[in-house]
Amino acid sequence: MKAIELTGKIDSHGNLVLDEPIQGTTYPHQVRVIVLVPEQEEAEEIDPNDTPTEEVKASLRRALEQAKMGQRLPLSQMWDGIDAE
Repeated sequence: MKAIELTGKIDSHGNLVLDEPIQGTTYPHQVRVIVLVPEQEEAEEIDPNDTPTEEVKASLRRALEQAKMGQRLPLSQMWDGIDAE
């Protein structure tokens, strides 16, 4: 038996919906399925350092535009005025 790890969701009818089709096998096949469901605490756990991708992309776009317009500080001046211990 071969194991294939995929991700998906359980819909409102209790059906397993895969995020992408299984590649490299012929159909139909009878399969065994093990569903790993996160505990409530795991599902609600939010990493404060995990910035959403769209927010990161928007920030990078703004920084690039500012750099093109010469609105960025030179690296040599970035630490001026910061008291490091």
